[in-house]
Amino acid sequence: MKVADKVIIVTGAGSGIGRELVLLLLSKRALVAGVDLNKTSLDETANLASNIGGRFAGFVTTVADKSAVSALPEKVLEHFGMVDGVINNAGIIQPFVKLNDLDFTTIERVFNVNFYGTLYVIKAFLPILLNRPEAHIANLSSMGGFVSVPGQAIYCAAKAAVKLMSEGLDSELAHTNVRVTIVFPGAIATNIRENSGVSNPETSANGKRSQALSAADAARIIVRGIEDDAHHVFVGRDASLMDKFYRLSPLGATRAIATRMRALLAE
Repeated sequence: MKVADKVIIVTGAGSGIGRELVLLLLSKRALVAGVDLNKTSLDETANLASNIGGRFAGFVTTVADKSAVSALPEKVLEHFGMVDGVINNAGIIQPFVKLNDLDFTTIERVFNVNFYGTLYVIKAFLPILLNRPEAHIANLSSMGGFVSVPGQAIYCAAKAAVKLMSEGLDSELAHTNVRVTIVFPGAIATNIRENSGVSNPETSANGKRSQALSAADAARIIVRGIEDDAHHVFVGRDASLMDKFYRLSPLGATRAIATRMRALLAE
């Protein structure tokens, strides 16, 4: 689906990949409804967006709040009159601790934002998308959605759930006007750690200090995938290589990551 003149929802629009998606979509003549729980960050995105044609509206909403998300379509339709696409970008990671040491409050928060937040947004907007001439849903999973990272077991489980739900959704929508893209970012230079309340040093999946792809580059890859109606989109060389490694040897890939990530976890 070409994004020009389409109304696109972007969750997590206040920073990182979400903000770059907003700005890129606007530069390609889309209209964008940005969703974020942080009003200050969302206002900053709106200020940047005001320099690119004024086709942006921000909606302060917590995607993990089912009632708030259910009320969102009416607000977006009142402003834009239609919705053609959804990019489920909002997400958080967990503290780098072992599953045995992770409290249930954190476990539920990570799943509520990453999986249920994605689900709530899809359920809220899919009936609208099905009535459009063409429409698109892009869900951000993660490299951790197909190969798990020690110390991120619950985050990876939530992103794997996003992957499988999205693949099932794509099959269900195969004979409709709605296409589904599943996005697998590797190491991206964003503030996801701070937004998640995680203070550990940023590292890539190979355990080294990350030589991360910029959020702007990630946004370009994602939007290109949407416009190409791509099914799977791997964002970053690390994600592409790890996908190939995992397909050849699932155990080898997970053990390699475990070995290199060991320093982050207290024994």
